[in-house]
Amino acid sequence: MDNKPLISSLVWSVIIGASLVIAGLIFSRAFIEARKGDRYVNVKGLAEREVNADLVIWPVTFTETANDLTALQRTIDSKREIITEFLIQCGFKKSEISQAAPKIRDNQAETYGTSPAMKYRYIAQTTTLLRSDSVTLVKRAMEKSGSLVSEGVALATDWQSRTEFLFTGLNRIKPEMIEEATLNARGAAEKFAKDSGSKLGKIRSATQGLFTITDRDMNSPDKKNIRVVTVLEYYLVDE
Repeated sequence: MDNKPLISSLVWSVIIGASLVIAGLIFSRAFIEARKGDRYVNVKGLAEREVNADLVIWPVTFTETANDLTALQRTIDSKREIITEFLIQCGFKKSEISQAAPKIRDNQAETYGTSPAMKYRYIAQTTTLLRSDSVTLVKRAMEKSGSLVSEGVALATDWQSRTEFLFTGLNRIKPEMIEEATLNARGAAEKFAKDSGSKLGKIRSATQGLFTITDRDMNSPDKKNIRVVTVLEYYLVDE
């Protein structure tokens, strides 16, 4: 009996079986290597800094009343001169002082009419604006501003035009803060890698968060807190 076909069939079965085993091993190794590339840690790094404001915008607002517009304008001009002289005596330059157009309300023209008890037809709110980088000088002047009242200036509070303390030097400290936040994130990633029995690989991705500038507290608007958070992803590799 001829056994050649049977032997040939067995040989081919062995070859095909071996090929499948080898292919499976290759695919398995490739899959393991691919999964290794998916191992990474996501961390955040924080940097904070307290700085002093370096610019102040101080609106000195006052109100005046009159029954005649011409007389009202003369009074406004007179009070503007008093405020300007006060600011110059406090050490500011004329170039730091500007005048805003007055906001005038005509009580007689109001749709709801006028009250018999209303003495004046016109009420004007006027603002002299000081813009200075001498923050300490501005704070001293604000402490002395009560003297304007004794000179007949009816200082008013306008919540739409409040004093602003600003910090304009963000670009100078951005690089240092980003570096600090990045180092902070890397330190957290290294700790995670060590605890998991791995070591840190290359950066997978990095995102710089927005810089935020806020008052240190409600009573210290001249003190600012600057904050930035960076988000980084590092690959993890076996030690």
